[in-house]
Amino acid sequence: MKKIFNLLVLACLLIFAASCSKKQDSTEKTENKVTDKNKGSQKQETPVKQASIIISEEPIGEAPKGMVWIGGGEFVMGSDHTSASQAEKPAHRVKIAAFWMDEHEVTNAQFRKFVEATGYKTVAERPIDWEEMKKQLPPNTPKPEDEVLQPGSLVFTPPPNPVNLQDYSQWWSWVHGADWKHPKGPGSSIEDKDNYPVVHIAYEDAAAYAKWAGKRLPTEAEWEFASRGGGKNQPFAWGDELTPQNKYLANFFQGDFPYNNTVDDGFNAAAPVKTFPPNDYGLYDMIGNVWEWSSDFYHINAHAMAAQNDITICPTGPTSSYDPNEPFAEKRVIKGGSFLCSEQYCSNYRPSARMATSTDSGQEHLGFRCVRDVETNQKM
Repeated sequence: MKKIFNLLVLACLLIFAASCSKKQDSTEKTENKVTDKNKGSQKQETPVKQASIIISEEPIGEAPKGMVWIGGGEFVMGSDHTSASQAEKPAHRVKIAAFWMDEHEVTNAQFRKFVEATGYKTVAERPIDWEEMKKQLPPNTPKPEDEVLQPGSLVFTPPPNPVNLQDYSQWWSWVHGADWKHPKGPGSSIEDKDNYPVVHIAYEDAAAYAKWAGKRLPTEAEWEFASRGGGKNQPFAWGDELTPQNKYLANFFQGDFPYNNTVDDGFNAAAPVKTFPPNDYGLYDMIGNVWEWSSDFYHINAHAMAAQNDITICPTGPTSSYDPNEPFAEKRVIKGGSFLCSEQYCSNYRPSARMATSTDSGQEHLGFRCVRDVETNQKM
């Protein structure tokens, strides 16, 4: 039983393996080992909107409550910087239409209104679907007892001392009863944390909220364009330095990862939304705090495929996912990094950084924000 349970934990933890570690050996070795099917359909893997697009520095219509205007335009997506992973390369030209975007991550209070109005239960609050889980486990893995498949999610559990940074199970634990209302598991709560970002949110949870709110999830390109705040293709959203003049402009991990957070930025875990300065678009916490879902399927060669075009217009990402580390898992792109990003391990506090995450995964450092189209400002 313990062995089977460990396999389940491993399946959940594998979502971090390729893109969190600075040592990208396996990714670099396998990034071009795409199946013949994938190779043959590369040009079809990056659909674009063909209709004329709206680009305007001035907002069109009245601003929806809590949203800011992103005027659209052309930018360089991805990065060829030395700090970039292979999945971020190559940098390529993209044009984005204007849209509205939530000024901050969806909060506990906002998500509670959705749950109270609809009775929705998140993925983390439901028993594990064994038929889906076994697709990510070795063949012929026996089904565990039902008690092992009870609801839960991944919780950051820092060790008391240095550990092997290649073994992410040393600081992540599958905790039964962990969900958006109980971020650390049974006994924890979000009392007095209405203005904190909601976490333990799987992709379908975020999509369900967005639909209820009359919005949608941003594409990876929209998210990256917005996170730059109108800036050029700099390593960080605010410039060339992580902490200009020793100022912390985002919530990330300082100290010795994962066991000794010196909390120089003032926060050991997630911070209330709007704690750190907004970017030039008026968006808060696009970098750090919690990871955010995009609507794009993750494909390790997505940028290489897009770069075949001189410029890509309003890309919506590949038509299917492909991560060589877990080729059978369906994954989407998450962006922005989190309070766990560290110079020593996971330096994904950059606009171009991208991470592959299983759509059925909820984690203590994963949330989302929404966007709304300009054309109708209506429910998608």
